[in-house]
This record gives sequence, C-alpha cells and structure tokens, in this order.
Amino acid sequence: MTRGHTITVEQGTQRVRVVHNGQVVAESSRPLVLRETGCPVRYYLPAADVRTDLLTPSETHTYCPFKGTASYWSLPGEEDTVWAYPDPKPEVAGIKDHLCFYNTEEIPAG
Repeated sequence: MTRGHTITVEQGTQRVRVVHNGQVVAESSRPLVLRETGCPVRYYLPAADVRTDLLTPSETHTYCPFKGTASYWSLPGEEDTVWAYPDPKPEVAGIKDHLCFYNTEEIPAG
C-alpha cells in the first residue's frame, strides 16, 4: 500500500441485499466488508448468494493498483453495476469469487 492508503477486508456479520427493479438480485448474511481510503464501504458477496443468471458480462475492465483488475457485469437496463476481481492482489485475496454492487443495502436485524 502507498503511504496513507489502506484497505481492510473483514468478514461481515450484517445481512445485506441488492434489489434491482423490485427484484432481489443478491442477499447474503456472509458479506466481506472492504474499507478503502477515500472510498465508500463496499460489500463483496459470495457468488453463491447472487442471482448470477440476471447478470450479463460486460467488456469493461478497470485496474486498481491495490486490488488488481476488475471484471464487470450489467443488470437489465443498468450497465456495469456489478464487479469482481477474478485474480485479486494477495493483500485482498479474500475477495476472490465475490461480487460487489454499487447499491447494497443492510437489512435491519430483528
């Protein structure tokens, strides 16, 4: 990591979900919580907890010097809203086989 830039990945205990056009696309009680300097908290969800049948692979790829190269998927009517790091850097290896969404909400306990 560069000076002043940190990334942590921890096992979350909260239940989170992603809803798109009124349909639950993902729901998980085992998200990984990624905190990165200068970025909002992101939840990385196990692929098994995601309706991958609703995702369309995108041609988009981005590179992060801290996490590696991301691949993207689209939801119907929304391009590049889901991403993952198929081969993440060793420091964040835990996010492999996990998907991240821009709009993930926590489900209140109770």
